[in-house]
Amino acid sequence: MAPFIPHDLLDNRFILTANKSIFWENEQALILSDLHIGKSGHFRKSGIAIPQSILLEDMQRLLDQVQYFKPARIIIVGDLFHSHANRELDLFMRWRDQFNQVPFELVMGNHDILDTNWYHDAGIGIFREPLLVQQFAFIHDIADLQEDDEKYYFSGHIHPGYHLKGPGRQHLQLPCYYFGEKHAVLPAFGKFTGTYPIQPKKGDSIYVLVNNQVMRMQ
Repeated sequence: MAPFIPHDLLDNRFILTANKSIFWENEQALILSDLHIGKSGHFRKSGIAIPQSILLEDMQRLLDQVQYFKPARIIIVGDLFHSHANRELDLFMRWRDQFNQVPFELVMGNHDILDTNWYHDAGIGIFREPLLVQQFAFIHDIADLQEDDEKYYFSGHIHPGYHLKGPGRQHLQLPCYYFGEKHAVLPAFGKFTGTYPIQPKKGDSIYVLVNNQVMRMQ
């Protein structure tokens, strides 16, 4: 196992990180999905004691990735935010001010419901249709994939998890990267998210994340 694993696809190299992000070497782009910023604050408004440290940990991980890779652009495959504005979005804005020279490109997810002016003020470009770069397309929900499309798609939304079985009826579900024939699914970057079990087919590639390491399963 290692904190980084390369995955080559259509003559492009993608570096899969244990921090739930992908660095696309050819485009010098950092790709991630489903941060759900504001989710813990949304729960606190409902009286559920979710610590704000969850957001701070997520933003520190993102800071580490930006400082390490020094990307020319950041592509977010949906659900950068979770709901309407709350104090956690103010924290994000202060974080964003540190890297306002790096373009943020957000493919809109089902939770990205803020006013368009808010994204503009945050220096975030928004895309309501798939974002196209070279022979690749970025879309939030793979259910919107066009079967006859020749592009290879990157998506998020389902927070993929890989189910492991051990001795003594032990079960463990770990976040993972999924690469199929026509599309890939990224793990949720946000810590305060669940996982949905995927059913890989023969020929698919699965990379699980465990103990700050990336491990290929198939």
